[in-house]
This record gives sequence, C-alpha cells and structure tokens, in this order.
Amino acid sequence: MQSDSSPFDLEGHRGCRGLMPENTIPAFLKAIDLGVTTLEMDVVISKDRQVVVSHEPYFNSAFSIAPNGVPVDKKEQKNLVLYEMDYDDIKGYDVGSNGNPAYPEQQKIKVYKPLLSEVIEQTEAYRKAKALPSFSYNIEIKSERSEYNKSQPEPEAFCDLVQAVLKKQLLAKNIDPTHIVIQSFDFAILNQWKKGMQAGKYPTVRLSALVENLRSPEKNLNDLGFKPDIYSPHFRLISQDKITRLHQQGIKIIPWTVNQRDDMERLKSWGVDGLITDYPDRANGL
Repeated sequence: MQSDSSPFDLEGHRGCRGLMPENTIPAFLKAIDLGVTTLEMDVVISKDRQVVVSHEPYFNSAFSIAPNGVPVDKKEQKNLVLYEMDYDDIKGYDVGSNGNPAYPEQQKIKVYKPLLSEVIEQTEAYRKAKALPSFSYNIEIKSERSEYNKSQPEPEAFCDLVQAVLKKQLLAKNIDPTHIVIQSFDFAILNQWKKGMQAGKYPTVRLSALVENLRSPEKNLNDLGFKPDIYSPHFRLISQDKITRLHQQGIKIIPWTVNQRDDMERLKSWGVDGLITDYPDRANGL
C-alpha cells in the first residue's frame, strides 16, 4: 500500500485514447510526455499464449484494418478472436490509420497491437533516454466469466501467463514490483492473483477492483472477499461519502474514465487518490 502522502495518480487510459490510437506504443509514449504517473492498459491472450495489449479480445471494427488493407466489417469483428490467432497474424492488423470516430482528436498513424513485454521495454527505454521519473503500470486483465475458454483462458491460466511476463521484466530489472497494479472487473482474477502472491508464485503487486455496477462498495468488497489496494469505479458511481468510507478501510479510490476538466476538479476536491482519463492533457496543472 502506498503511503497517504503519495501524489495524485494521473492515469492515461489505454495510453491516451483521446489523442493516440488506444493501447499502442505511441499512445503510451505520448502519455509519458504528458506527465502521467501511471500507464493504464488492457491485456488479452493470443492462440500462441502471448500476452497482447488490447481492450477487446477481437479486432474492433471502429478502427481495425486487416492485413489486406480492408477495414474490418462490424459483422465480422467478433469472428476475429485474438485467442484463436497467433501473435504474428495479430501484428499484421493496423489499428491506427483509420482513427476512431468517437475520438476526433486522435492522431491517425499506422500501428499494431503490441505485446505487454514490448510495452514495458519500450516505455522504460524511453523514460531512461529522456531521464524522466518512474511511472506505474496499471494492467487490466480483460476477463469475463462467460468468455472462459472461448475468447480467453480461465483465470488461473490467464494470470499465470501475465505474471510470467512481469516476472521476466522484474528479473531484467526493467520494472519494480511497487510500480505494478493488476486490475479487473472479474473478481476471480483478483482472487487468483492474491492466491498466487500468498503462495510466493506471483510478484507482489497492488490489486485494483474495477466496478461498474450500482451495488455499494461494501457489497462489492464482500463479493471480492478481501480488501484491495484500490477501488476503481466508474466516476459517476462515486460520492464523497463513499470515498470517506473506503479511505477509512485504507483503500484508495481511482475512478474511470474522467474526460471533462470540471469532473476532474470536482473529484479531486472530494479526495479521490487519482483518476483514469483518455485525455491526460486536460488534467494539466490539476
């Protein structure tokens, strides 16, 4: 657990989705330039068991272009399951040239879905080359119970693959375990990671419970079965009273996805410990 005096944690959502193609190396490097303290990202698994940085477990038709240059059709997108494709084939898709119509400020560049290992190696090399301060990695394990063994492995196998990548990066001294957060909406993932840490099998990292339901924090924490380091709800689900109740348990609150400056200012004044945003530039001077 970080100390109470820890600085406000500005997290770049999928790097900086509002400005650069989401979950790509250029998005993470841009977020670093904008001064984020944490890079937030999502991971899925390929057929050859690589940990790929991607929000969906398929190629989203809003911005994906097939290797033959044809944009992915919406009717086809969910057939392009990354868990059924080797990473070499995944890498052939362009996920940046078309931009994303929902994010008109997003720069259009040809770019691919990277591996988690590549993101860590490239962002750390960039940080060192520019003599920048350390930052954290908030890695969301994209998991849904209904998708086990369909578009993803089961929690134990999924967590084993992610922790193996992190362990290798830790051994290479690319990162420090105190700079890693594992988050998920799937509480089975968080329980698996806690079990792995207790057994000495997984790196000891911070755990974050992602929440998008209307249940109280107490009910969600009861469902989780342990106190996480971070409670991360949709920003519209948080109140000053909930923040106080969670702080009394020593749990930090980092809401998502906060894109308007007035919302950022209000939440900070309420005492949140950080926030996740598509537009880190809008949090300048917060």
